[in-house]
Amino acid sequence: MKDTTRLIIVGGFLGAGKTTLLFNATQQLMEKGKRVGLVTNDQASELVDTSFLLRTKVNVTEVSGSCFCCNFQGFIDSVLQVKQEANADVIIAEPVGSCTDLSATLMQPLKENFNKKLVISPLSVLADPVRLADILNGGTAGLHPSAAYIFKKQLEESDIILISKADLLSKNELNTLKQKVEAAYPFATVLTISSKTGEGIQKWLKLLETNTKAGQRIIEIDYDKYAEGEAVLGWLNGSVTLSGKADWNKFVADLLGNLAAKIDEMHIGVGHIKILLENDKEYISGNITGSSKTLSIRGKLSNSDSVQLTINARVETTPEELDRLIKETLEGVTDTDIVTTIKAWKFLCPGYPKPTHRYKDVFLPK
Repeated sequence: MKDTTRLIIVGGFLGAGKTTLLFNATQQLMEKGKRVGLVTNDQASELVDTSFLLRTKVNVTEVSGSCFCCNFQGFIDSVLQVKQEANADVIIAEPVGSCTDLSATLMQPLKENFNKKLVISPLSVLADPVRLADILNGGTAGLHPSAAYIFKKQLEESDIILISKADLLSKNELNTLKQKVEAAYPFATVLTISSKTGEGIQKWLKLLETNTKAGQRIIEIDYDKYAEGEAVLGWLNGSVTLSGKADWNKFVADLLGNLAAKIDEMHIGVGHIKILLENDKEYISGNITGSSKTLSIRGKLSNSDSVQLTINARVETTPEELDRLIKETLEGVTDTDIVTTIKAWKFLCPGYPKPTHRYKDVFLPK
């Protein structure tokens, strides 16, 4: 097993595109001969991100039931497990999208206690350009004010800010947004990336390889507001087997399209809604990160008599209302010839964040 492994932590709010970035970054690292491991995180199991990232054919471990910060031992156990099993050169960890205060609760204890086993890379925070622009203009990006507070705090504690989905903006729009971010957060290195085109990913990875200044600031956090920002979101994770003959591509389009239309009618904020429909060889994935305009689908499924549906939803409503919304929409697009078998289904509201560690000062090695 390698003596030291590089650990890359990629934060950022729900819907920023972290999982797609991890997928593409893993591919690029493997093409260079690197052994890569991944660690995902959520408040419940049945995570779309984990199922999707397993398609990279690398070792993926999931920390579920709490955020990395509130289960530091579970986090480090998973990191060291991946390090050993994969003999990894690089491990990329993706915290829960509604998590912040990572510098005080993750970066500092890692630097102090695990610097002989792990090389800690700068804290990268991914930001959706549309939400980011609205936040910089004093808005809430369509989110509850306390959820927007989390978004802003993630940016404040970052070492590197990655403006994602660069392909959605013109070159001038992207340059203008980058300049605004640099002015608002002068302490951070600001990069633009596109997981769709691959633009900027190699530059980001190269920066991580050469920069060891990780967790350079600890920010003030109002934990009551932080807790409210998470609690305004209902969370749902489900896993369902669908058996029968259907046009699965149309099924996904109808399911997400109907969900998006209902959310528009209800005028409620969305952290993200993710689905993954897969068989052994193929998959379709879909996302909603706001209004129906944000709906995106990729992949394709040919005829299959049985498929696995995984769905994760983070929406500004009660868990019970979210459960009703998802189930009713799913039933509405499921043909009568399709047999639906729920394997796992959980809806919840996150509890008050209680981190295992919280450093008051930046740890500086002697």
